[in-house]
Amino acid sequence: MKAPVPRPLGLPIAREGIPFILAGLLSGLLLLPLSSSVGGLLLGFGIFCCFFFRDFERNTPQGDRLVVSPADGKVIEIAQVSEPSFIGGPAQRISIFMSVFDGHVNRAPVSGRVAYRYYSPGEFHMAFVDKASELNEQLSLGLEYGDQRYLVRQIAGWIARRIVCYAELGDELKCGARYGMIRFGSRVDLFLPVSTSISVRVGDRVRAGETVLGEVS
Repeated sequence: MKAPVPRPLGLPIAREGIPFILAGLLSGLLLLPLSSSVGGLLLGFGIFCCFFFRDFERNTPQGDRLVVSPADGKVIEIAQVSEPSFIGGPAQRISIFMSVFDGHVNRAPVSGRVAYRYYSPGEFHMAFVDKASELNEQLSLGLEYGDQRYLVRQIAGWIARRIVCYAELGDELKCGARYGMIRFGSRVDLFLPVSTSISVRVGDRVRAGETVLGEVS
């Protein structure tokens, strides 16, 4: 896997946020003497980016059958669906919406080998609407562990225009490991075996790499 560059100076900030943070803070400081309002707005943007791109360590629960959340955010749908691209049949889908106030680093929901990777360009509907799952720009990652298959799908939203995925075909991911992120508001769909006992409900808040979503029987 193309591992993320170590966080700058050991700060809990994802590397993808550094250009935005520096641009906001430096341009804000330069313009502040000329225009307090414009300079203040740019400084505020830089400070917000520090918050948005936060990347704290997480305590991932241990257990071969446990499935943890791939994203911070709110569970907006749990449904029985058909997933033909990788799982090849019925699956349970958990959809998680990430607002601009959630952390956006994505983590592996289970340990396994990356056996499928597919990027699909698309539209940019609001990430919380149903059609976003099918029509929006997205990147799907299929993981194999034993005889089970899992699919995690990063979906761009109306604001998010950049999907980042470090994982490549053949990589071995550990449950809770960072594997990518989506910039500025988005959604992640997780497809699980039908035998999974789901332990969250619609409306629950979840944390990437930490909240247990279910257990595979």
